[in-house]
Amino acid sequence: MARAYNLNTHISLDPDMQRFFEATSPYLTWAVLASLGVMMTFTALTSDDPRVFHQLVHPSGETSARLLIVLMMATPLAMLLKGWRGPQWLKRNRRYLGVASFGYALLHTIFYLLDKASLTTVVDELPRLYIWTGWIAFIIFVPLALTSMDYFVRKMGTWWKWLQRWTYGAAVLTLVHWAALNDWNSAAPALVHFGPLIALEAYRVWYWYLRPRPAVVSIAE
Repeated sequence: MARAYNLNTHISLDPDMQRFFEATSPYLTWAVLASLGVMMTFTALTSDDPRVFHQLVHPSGETSARLLIVLMMATPLAMLLKGWRGPQWLKRNRRYLGVASFGYALLHTIFYLLDKASLTTVVDELPRLYIWTGWIAFIIFVPLALTSMDYFVRKMGTWWKWLQRWTYGAAVLTLVHWAALNDWNSAAPALVHFGPLIALEAYRVWYWYLRPRPAVVSIAE
């Protein structure tokens, strides 16, 4: 199980926020994040509906995308809402959210393969934009999830952060994968979901690179 990165060793938290984090059990967090996946898996294993896998493809994919959006919103939200507990909790639990997002992406892929039930059909669909973007996003997810443990953070050093930046590429591909469904008829719901993330990332870029900064006045002696 991946453990959330310990922010306490890098930033000082006020006592109220410290108690808030300590009261949040990682087991409860995992239980909440996994609950929908457990229900989807139970439905897939027990349903008599021949289209059950088809019906589960989209909910599992959308859940993965939503978790990806939430974890990527953590840093810009913490910048925008300084001192608020919610964004700090998201930052502290980003790796939990990332692994959960991968878990639902894995379910999404399994349900898709079971729904198609034919390797030939899967291969024939690969050239479609909404298919190959989804596959590439999933492939990017794999090393991100596998290296989410503290062991890899220590072992990889700065390379771990470099690898995690591929999350942005996975997010863009996921947006296209979702939007291009049904001849781009899914563009509106995809943009509604990704819109807040796009706005927050734009704020983040503005804050670090474009915002006016006070001029430095040199005083001649």
